[in-house]
Amino acid sequence: MTGTTLAAEPAREPLLSPVDRISEMLFGLLMALSFTGAVSVTEAGRAEIRVMFFAALGCNLAWGLVDAVMYVVRTVANRGKWLTLLQSVRAASDAQAGRAVLGRSLSHDMAGLVSPAEVEAIRVRMVALPSVPERPTLGWNDLRAALAVFVFVVVATFPVVLPFALMQDVSTAKNVSRAVALAMLFLGGLGLGRYAGYGSWKVGLLMAGLGTLLVGAIKALGG
Repeated sequence: MTGTTLAAEPAREPLLSPVDRISEMLFGLLMALSFTGAVSVTEAGRAEIRVMFFAALGCNLAWGLVDAVMYVVRTVANRGKWLTLLQSVRAASDAQAGRAVLGRSLSHDMAGLVSPAEVEAIRVRMVALPSVPERPTLGWNDLRAALAVFVFVVVATFPVVLPFALMQDVSTAKNVSRAVALAMLFLGGLGLGRYAGYGSWKVGLLMAGLGTLLVGAIKALGG
């Protein structure tokens, strides 16, 4: 050691938040389950299984694409809202008007945690920014995040449909698929519970039960 302290490198921000990653995985899983749940143990042959496999994959490819596009739209909309706020604060006639604009943008919970002095400090930093883009833009990381959304939805298809492709007995394949689905739902709930600070085991069990109910609702509605 030389006595000099190396500056710690800033942690890289993940492409997607834990909620986004788990939510997209669970969405793809539930969509796939709506197909595997419709497989008849007594009537399904290899041709029907093949149709189910490609139908589930095709559905999740389509919805993965839709979710990825909507992620980009949401990102642009959020940045546009932020730029509008930034420009409004900078264009305010005086400091009091700027604080009022900034204060109205705070959520009810945040408004109770931020003092007037802190609001003013934020306003000063916003006004002091050297330049402000005229419109929201997208970067390479945004496109990578959209691709990640697509991948999470599509990849979630395979664990629950592969048993039908790998096993000759449809009844066994359906039982394995259900077990895998319940495990994925439980793990997804476990992750959400840990992220939110709740009892992770309880949330895992709750998600497994909720997923089962949602699949039933999807099938009942013709999904």
